[in-house]
Amino acid sequence: MEHKNNNADPLILEEGQGRVYNCGTMTAIFKADENETNEKYSVSEWWLEPNSDGPGAHRHEENDEIFYVLEGTTSILIGENWIDAIKGTFIRIPAKTIHDFKNRTDRKTGVLNFFIPGGFERNMPSIVKWFEENK
Repeated sequence: MEHKNNNADPLILEEGQGRVYNCGTMTAIFKADENETNEKYSVSEWWLEPNSDGPGAHRHEENDEIFYVLEGTTSILIGENWIDAIKGTFIRIPAKTIHDFKNRTDRKTGVLNFFIPGGFERNMPSIVKWFEENK
């Protein structure tokens, strides 16, 4: 779903609404990104099917990331250590820190992600294409 918003207007989206990107067993739903925030931040949900991998270990040179577990237990790599983050867990990952997330459980899991500053969503079309080509 495409939504345009004047930065001075409230943005209200219900469950499941936003720009949806299907990445195999992972689904991203962007709630607000550079279009709505003047590139200050991006907010997205990332949902993982049971027993599935996330994006793979990576880092961002200039961007901090915030993760907040919405549902289930998400395994999150921070540096060299994996933690099992339960619903309600808040995690800040500084720029330049290797990280990843995956679902090692038999239940769906989801995290809310804040990417600061915004702009990560520009990568989503190529990420979706990679998952389509590497099923």
